Amino acid sequence: MSIQRVLIVDDDPLSREFLAEAVGSLGFSVDQAASGEEALTTITHKMPDLVLSDLRMPGMDGSELIESIHRLHPGLPTVLVTAHGTVEAAVDAMQNGAVDFLMKPCSPDTIEMVIERIDRTRRLQDENEYLRSELIGNANEQVIVHSQASVDLLRTSSRIARSKGTVLITGESGTGKERIAQHIHQNSPRKDGPFIRVNCAALSETLLESELFGHERGAFTGAHRQRPGRFELADGGTILLDELGEISPAMQVKLLRVLEEEEFERVGGTKTLRVDVRVIASTNRNLPDEIAAGKFREDLYYRLHVLPLQIPALRDRKEDILPLANHFLEIYSRQNGLETPSFSEESQTQLLAWNWPGNVRELENVIQRSVVLLESDTVCPEDLSFGPATGLIQQANQTLPQVEDSFDPNNWEEELFDRLANLPVADIERIAILATLQSTGGNKTEAARRLGLTARTLSNKLKLWKSTGLLT
Repeated sequence: MSIQRVLIVDDDPLSREFLAEAVGSLGFSVDQAASGEEALTTITHKMPDLVLSDLRMPGMDGSELIESIHRLHPGLPTVLVTAHGTVEAAVDAMQNGAVDFLMKPCSPDTIEMVIERIDRTRRLQDENEYLRSELIGNANEQVIVHSQASVDLLRTSSRIARSKGTVLITGESGTGKERIAQHIHQNSPRKDGPFIRVNCAALSETLLESELFGHERGAFTGAHRQRPGRFELADGGTILLDELGEISPAMQVKLLRVLEEEEFERVGGTKTLRVDVRVIASTNRNLPDEIAAGKFREDLYYRLHVLPLQIPALRDRKEDILPLANHFLEIYSRQNGLETPSFSEESQTQLLAWNWPGNVRELENVIQRSVVLLESDTVCPEDLSFGPATGLIQQANQTLPQVEDSFDPNNWEEELFDRLANLPVADIERIAILATLQSTGGNKTEAARRLGLTARTLSNKLKLWKSTGLLT
């Protein structure tokens, strides 16, 4: 988010008007204050993005004002402007929190240069803070394509990358939606801008709003300073809204406004901010079904569905399995300081035969596990561990009523009703959840989607069963 509003502080009306006119000619919104005290009041009611303050003023001088701003509003950049420039004054201003020092008279070109430098520095600080919390662009995120379906997908993604249109990426969990989103960004005119990812399913509605749009100091308990949101960090670049199908109807309305008008307000703020962001959304849900069920807004769907991409499941592009497996084998061998082993023919056959309900993410986990536990230079079938939820099913079977292992194919409905009859509803629910977890390869998000539960509800049930001894 670039600097848009500047506060000019100077007790001399002529000097203040000259600065305001110079800053305004550069396209910035300008507010004015005749004293340090008035400036602090103005900041409280109308937060600027930058403060330009004169040094010598009656009452609270510029140095004291900058010190107060630095204490009360950390992160708000300030520049000291004076006709009485000395090295000592510059040093004092920097020590009190000023980010730069200007001599009067200031030409518009000089002011513009200073503002651009401050803007670049602040954007880098915000992006670095974001990158410390979420690592992106690592070696694992290379796009591996061998099947015709994947080649076609990548070709379409490259064409889509050239536009600014909103992209909706759909596909099962673990198919590589984020990798395709990064590929689009890296091949777009915005490749030198930031790529910001938000996992919408991992945040509550309140936290998600703050993450997306930022918040002002004091907007809620714990908001000790102004914080930019992910849309601001993505200004000039791309934002990926991952698992968008999980957001609440209230958040859908706010997101629709950003997509249509490219503007929003921070939580607790009144200033409207504008951004230039390319939006990519991804989901493993069937959004038309969600619309029919009243869980997703139809207008938001069509606003997102400008450039749709459907990623096929790994089981539908088996030609990618072995190249991906070898790719992960090389990565995790290198990370563990090992020579890269090879797959035996039997293990390759097993990899190709598995249905991969967890898709590429499950394949990566299987290979990583095999590398860590490998005791030779060859990956054999016994080194591959499939279906991480199988153990849960086996544990659950020890506590659930035992039933026969097979059905009569000619009379399966009647047999199913007989077996479920007289079972407590809680036991039936547990059977359904654990069986679904097994079918998804332990993927809780996908299992919750199939069962019509939220991921949080599913996790809470598993925790409850473990705490009561029904699962170990």
